[in-house]
Amino acid sequence: MANHKKQIICIGGGGFLTGEKALLDNYILRQSGKKKPRICFVGTASGDTEGNQRLFTSAFKKLDCVPSHLSLFKPPVGSLEKYVLRNDVIYVGGGNTRNLLALWKLWGLDKIMKKAYQRGIVLCGVSAGSICWFEEGVTDSWTSPLMPLKCLGFLKGSNCPHYDSEKDRRPSYHRMISQKKIKPGYAADDGVAIHYIDGTIHRFISFRPEGRAYKLSLKKGKVVEEKIVPDYLGAP
Repeated sequence: MANHKKQIICIGGGGFLTGEKALLDNYILRQSGKKKPRICFVGTASGDTEGNQRLFTSAFKKLDCVPSHLSLFKPPVGSLEKYVLRNDVIYVGGGNTRNLLALWKLWGLDKIMKKAYQRGIVLCGVSAGSICWFEEGVTDSWTSPLMPLKCLGFLKGSNCPHYDSEKDRRPSYHRMISQKKIKPGYAADDGVAIHYIDGTIHRFISFRPEGRAYKLSLKKGKVVEEKIVPDYLGAP
């Protein structure tokens, strides 16, 4: 097998569902290296709602790509693996990460996603579609408040989206790390994305000028938060 570049782009929040400029969408498509990449939306976390699928198709059909979607509630006829691996980019939507992981495991989609990753298909996603790739994530997938969740482990450490838009995110993430209930990791404001290549951070980017990312670590029992200014994609 060829030595493909393995890429994951993790988005803290926002994007095509909020009708924002296609700065990040175009950035994601360019990473495929294809002239007219095939991009597939996977909306498992939101129950494969047709509204989200329509919004995705509407946003991406305006760009130079071939959009499609994968539903596990109305699955494609034939091989699920072939359906996924024919794409150049996989875009995972937000919602309930716990349900996403359970359904992916049931359908074997977790293993298919690993194969896609290893083949160089660009993986990306927002919110649940961000934290699912890490070892652990901060999620509201339970009826209780924010909790840590074991995820796929394609990327090391933990992840917390919506860092600026949901007031409980920062204190909850700090508390989980200080109590060693979750591994240290990275948080992202809405509009901010972390681009990984071969498991290492390549670049922090943002489609909102005020957006920030954060590195959280545990030093001598105390949580240290380092603010990171990403590259603004709308800069001239």
